[in-house]
This record gives sequence, C-alpha cells and structure tokens, in this order.
Amino acid sequence: MTQPSYLDFHAATLRLRLDPHEPAFFQNPYPAYRWLQEQSPVFYWEDFGAWCVASYEGVNGLLRDRNFGREKPGGYRPYVLAQGERAHLTDFDAVEARSMLELEPPIHTRLRTLVNRAFVSRQVERLRPRAEQLAHERIDAFEADGRADLIPAFATPIPITIIAEMLGVPPEDGPMLLDWSHRMVVMYMHGLTRQMEESANQAARDFSDYIRDHARKRASDPRDDLLSLLTSARDEGQKLDEDELVASAILLLNAGHEATVHQTGNAIRTILKQGGDARRFFTDEAATVATVEECLRFDAPLHMFNRFAVEDREIAPGVTVKAGERIWLMLGAANTDPAAFADPLEFRPGRPDQKNVSFGAGIHFCIGAPLARLEMQASLKVLFERLPGLKLAEEPAYRDTYHFHGLERLLVEW
Repeated sequence: MTQPSYLDFHAATLRLRLDPHEPAFFQNPYPAYRWLQEQSPVFYWEDFGAWCVASYEGVNGLLRDRNFGREKPGGYRPYVLAQGERAHLTDFDAVEARSMLELEPPIHTRLRTLVNRAFVSRQVERLRPRAEQLAHERIDAFEADGRADLIPAFATPIPITIIAEMLGVPPEDGPMLLDWSHRMVVMYMHGLTRQMEESANQAARDFSDYIRDHARKRASDPRDDLLSLLTSARDEGQKLDEDELVASAILLLNAGHEATVHQTGNAIRTILKQGGDARRFFTDEAATVATVEECLRFDAPLHMFNRFAVEDREIAPGVTVKAGERIWLMLGAANTDPAAFADPLEFRPGRPDQKNVSFGAGIHFCIGAPLARLEMQASLKVLFERLPGLKLAEEPAYRDTYHFHGLERLLVEW
C-alpha cells in the first residue's frame, strides 16, 4: 500500500510524525491505519508523545491486561500537577480525580457496582419504547421540511433526553448539559489552548453545582432514578461521598450521549453510502442488531483510548513501555485490522468475524454499551422506516477532533 503523503514514519526507530489536525487524515484515517499496520502496528506517535498500538490483537489484549490501567501513576492529582501549572483547572480536576473512568480497583469496583444495576441489558430493554417514541417525535418535528441536519435534529436529542431521564434531571435542561459536556470533553483532545482549559473548568464548576443541587432535592424527594440511587448510597454509608456522587453523575451524563451522538451520525452516513433501500438493513430484530454492530465496527465514534503501565512491559519486540508511561490504544484501527476482519473496509452486517472493540474491553468496558446499542437499534430503525427516501444532501464532513470521530453536520433530504 502507498504511504499517505501527510505522514512521516521512520522504520528504524518506529517514530511517526502525523498531525491529527491534518484534514486528509481526520476526514478518513483508515488508509493511514492500514499502511501503519503493514509497517508496524506498534509505533511512537511523536505528536502525542506516546507509544500506540494499532492491531486488533494488540489493542484487545492490552484492554484486558491488568498491567495497563486507567489510573494515573501516583494518583490523579500528583500526576497532573507534575505536568505543569493547574490552578486554572481546579474544578475540572476535582471531577476527574473522582471519576470511575480514571480509577482502578478497589475504588473503581465500588463505584461501578453502584451504577451498574441500571445499565444491565434487562433494565435497559425497558427503555426501548421510549427510544422509539423519541425517534418518532423528532421526525414529526422536521418531516414536513423535506430536509434536515440530523446531528442536532435527530442524533443529539434522543440520547441526551434518555440519559437525563435515567439520571433524574429535567430533560429540558438538555442544551445546557450538552454545552457543559462539550466544553469538558475538549480536555481529552489534542492541541489545547488556555482558553479551552478555562472554559472546561468553568463548565465543570457549573455542572458540579447543578448536580449537587439536584442531589439535595433527591435526598428529601427520592424517586426511581440514578441520582436517587447515588444519593441513597451516600446517605446510607456505602462509602460514596458527595464528590464521588458528583463525578459519577457527570460521567454518566457525558458518556451517556457523547459517543452515541457521533456513532448515530456515522451510522446514518455509512448506511446511506450503501445505496438502495436502507430498510433492508432493519427487516427484523436480528438484522437490526447485526447492522448496528457493523456500524460500530466500520466507523467507530472513539478512535483512541489510553492506559498507563503499572510496571515495565514489552509490548512488541524491542519496545518496552516503562512503569507509569502512557500508551494509546487505537480502537478505530483495531476495528479495521485485516488480520482480524475479512475485507475490513467493506460494510457487512452479520459478518461472522464481528468482534469490534468500540466499547473497549476488560474491567473498563463501557458501562453504557447496552444503552447505546438499544438507542441506535431503536432510532435507526424508526428513521429509515419513516423516511425510506432519505438521501445525503451533501457529502458529510468530520469534525477536527480526531479521536472523537464524529460528523460536523449531516444534511439529508427526502
């Protein structure tokens, strides 16, 4: 395969120079992935300052390897303080330090156990009628227009409404929650500015105050929602303090919609690109499930996820990651590795080698995976049944956010 012109790779040292803001790359990273997999699926990406793994076998194995964890070496605060001045990120750091996503057992186990009961498949399945109802309501709102941008009109409001209702906060606060979430997740991206950091910190402060206020209300007026569950756990001495409650609620709200919005948009684009009647992908439950799984593999919403080495470990011949070092696992590349998937760049629902890692693996496997799958199954089926003449009004463009791989807009007509 021809080397993409926008990357520079030194085979002897396995050093890669590739600007993640290069449009040719973030608009379609798959040719670069394929070329790198042929050269070396393990490489040092200088722009990120860390070793990366791009093979399915490597990514899947390291996601499950307990020698590579999410917890920052020495603890969150000592680690981030060692990176430089952080006074302007006090509120953001307070949330991150207590997030289960950034922790390892036993604290991770305790926090995850508290919220896991709401996200098991049998509990989530009860939400299918609500997801279908919301999909119909969104289409009702724009069907007569004959044209819409499906990112704000369809992909965004469904998951934010469902996770807000599950948590127990007013769904009408959705736009405010989205604003806070978008400003916070910028912190996980490449090329931060001081302005971005200060905006993220203010969003974390406002978000935290919001959750504390609603938690106080739930303490005196408990309901059948996640915030009441977390508040009860705090009040009954299950070792959940208020900061952990706030961090858990913010994580669930952020994670409960961010990736699903991207994946829904990516999936609609992918399906429309296949041509023909899209309803053929949703003829029954089995076809719907297979289609959603292939969408998750084919164009995933998250392309990188990091881990920290607990101790020195060789990850490839001659490549040793030292204890405390960060490593990036390239989920989007792993999902399209020809060593793991037949014709990986072809869209094949029901493929026998379906084993995508879009939700991760191991103890940090995405807690909201059953919910995200259900939302997509319900909403996509309704969309293509209601609008069988749906087609792209323009070629969709991806946002310059690289590893949060989602569309800038998705203009369609019917």
